Amino acid sequence: MRVNGVEGPFAVGPDDIPQLNEVFSGAFTERYRRDGMVGVRVPALNPAIWRFSLSDADRGAMLWRDATGSVVAFNVAHCSGDEGWMGPLAVRPDSQGRGLGKAIVGAGIDWLRRAGARVIGLETMPRTVDNIGFYSSLGFVAGRLTVTFTLDGTDGPVERLARCGAAERDDLLAEFAAITTAVMPGYDYRREIDLTAAFGLGDTLVIRDGDRVAGFALCHAAPLVEGRVRDELRVLKVVLTEERHVGELVRAVRRYAREAGTSRAALRVQSDYEAAYRGVVAAGGRVRWTDLRMYLHGHAETRAAPGLVFSNWEI
Repeated sequence: MRVNGVEGPFAVGPDDIPQLNEVFSGAFTERYRRDGMVGVRVPALNPAIWRFSLSDADRGAMLWRDATGSVVAFNVAHCSGDEGWMGPLAVRPDSQGRGLGKAIVGAGIDWLRRAGARVIGLETMPRTVDNIGFYSSLGFVAGRLTVTFTLDGTDGPVERLARCGAAERDDLLAEFAAITTAVMPGYDYRREIDLTAAFGLGDTLVIRDGDRVAGFALCHAAPLVEGRVRDELRVLKVVLTEERHVGELVRAVRRYAREAGTSRAALRVQSDYEAAYRGVVAAGGRVRWTDLRMYLHGHAETRAAPGLVFSNWEI
């Protein structure tokens, strides 16, 4: 595909990470500038986080190059069973407004459809009307909010997958898969769990109701930003058999945050889980950020019931 002298999509490899970071930082810094926050400079991402994201996306990670061979745009599309989403994606500031954004989103949609995704979505900033309008023109519809809560770390025991023996780990992974299928048929987070362990980015927490496994939380403790020390645990995926177990989830996340050497945790809560939302607030969660989830018409996500699924559509 050629768009105004730009060619792609090409596969993305680890050697492309420095250029991906340049485009990412430049594009999002420019986005903040347009929104009036001229002093904000978006930093480069930790290369280890990029490697996780690219491995998770596999062939859904795509980039476009200009005539000099430099990366000018990219889209990282992920598919976890039936759940498909795009992020991050960006176009270099000097190449925006030439139809390239439409091309890279379209390529991501096509790839996710071929991969069999029932859900196709992305997240954007609610205040950024340009982005919302752009995605709306491509067939996306505004959905739920994702509210990021900050939770302070605390002491206490927490059950982690990495501490289990091989046989117990396999049994727990099978339980996680069965719980996910029961709560949200077609979803599957085992690849992300395995990659998190393989890259040493964090761990998966076991949430229990007495002796029974009631869910899990996949967490990253590695710094998100290049060159930073560990300062915040990030919760990427949560699956619970029932929404009432959110209290056990919050306790486990806060304890792992302290154990992992971070001072706090970021838990992203989708707003249509009202009981869980209120539970996080009651547990001392502080609202820090919001994102708008958008889905392609005909490919909307559904709310789990009676269970819960929090799925982070960002890395």
